[in-house]
Amino acid sequence: MDMQFTLAEEPTPQEVEAARVFFAGETDFLKGVVAMDGMPMADRMEVCFAGRSNVGKSSLINALTGRKGLARASNTPGRTQEINFFTLTESHYLVDLPGYGFANAPIPIVEKWQRLLKAYLSGRASLRRAFVLIDARHGVKPVDEEIMTLLDKSAVTFQCVLTKTDKVKGGAKDKMLEQVKSKLAKHPASYPEIIMTSSEKGDGIATLRHIIHTLT
Repeated sequence: MDMQFTLAEEPTPQEVEAARVFFAGETDFLKGVVAMDGMPMADRMEVCFAGRSNVGKSSLINALTGRKGLARASNTPGRTQEINFFTLTESHYLVDLPGYGFANAPIPIVEKWQRLLKAYLSGRASLRRAFVLIDARHGVKPVDEEIMTLLDKSAVTFQCVLTKTDKVKGGAKDKMLEQVKSKLAKHPASYPEIIMTSSEKGDGIATLRHIIHTLT
């Protein structure tokens, strides 16, 4: 694939404010789902967040919504064993997928999560985009490529969100970006813009809000 990956442009002040107001609307935890028959009605647009355990999914969702305790962060790999749905106003779902790459979970549990993940990604018509979170300190690992391949097969457009970018500086950041771009180029479902974020510093949060707010 001859795809050129760039960093997502920062939104204008007007776009930042519009997205801020949107995300300041009522946001609540709806339910945790452990089987497809427990899914809420696919009656609104939704985006999902996927990533290795401890990549910072919960922190990112909390930063996006300005609600520190909305998604529960954990230092225990594999704690999020459900697909967690959050309502964003009356028009969107934010969906937190189970962390992958966990070493401590029993194999049958891992297989169950993987089946649920595959069923969700391939069968959710209201899913507009998946955001695949990559820890900027480590770049794309083989387990990340597994989820990207699953998204390719499910024909779900995914966009890479680099987390913890404040922890990587200078040449190390440039090298990491090149590695990420080269890995993404192998995946036809990948969207050619990378979002760099730091939930701790607030970097990139306005950009990601704007992208979600303007998805159609």
